[in-house]
Amino acid sequence: MLDACADILEENGYDGLSTTKVAQRADVAIGSVYQFFPDKRAIAQELALRNLEMFGERVAHGLAEGDFPHWYDAVGTVIDIFVDMHRTVPGFRVLRFGDIADVRLLDAGEENNAVVADRLRVLLVEAFAVPDSEEFSRALAVAVEAADAVLKLAFRVERDGDPALLAEAERLITGYLARHFES
Repeated sequence: MLDACADILEENGYDGLSTTKVAQRADVAIGSVYQFFPDKRAIAQELALRNLEMFGERVAHGLAEGDFPHWYDAVGTVIDIFVDMHRTVPGFRVLRFGDIADVRLLDAGEENNAVVADRLRVLLVEAFAVPDSEEFSRALAVAVEAADAVLKLAFRVERDGDPALLAEAERLITGYLARHFES
């Protein structure tokens, strides 16, 4: 059902999503959809959580495979993973981490970008033994908000992301984080 939801989002956007369309696309009875999801928001929420999980797994792998002099040098890898998902994962282009449906879709107590920033914080602390401080959390929150804005712009300008704007996003975030944490 989540794959059907992703396909519908890709083809028709969030406004074109309905539980009936998901049931038809997944070739299941509408009652089966309602057994797991009370409405289209709930289906989108589960898909957004799956996107977050996939993103986290890919970032963890990218961080483990990369050779980075410092943790903030991994920004390009994180952005590349996001861009690749935007281009290749059905429905991600529309839903991403859920902001199209609700800015608190991933967690009712936190905005979606805060959830993403927290996931990145955990991954960076594990991969680079970065001190887990309030300053670090705040810097990542700012970086995620800034990256989100520039990446949205890049994909508004061109379907696969304007290369110049994607490069600007990386420069912006890397420069901010590097200067913020220079010793």
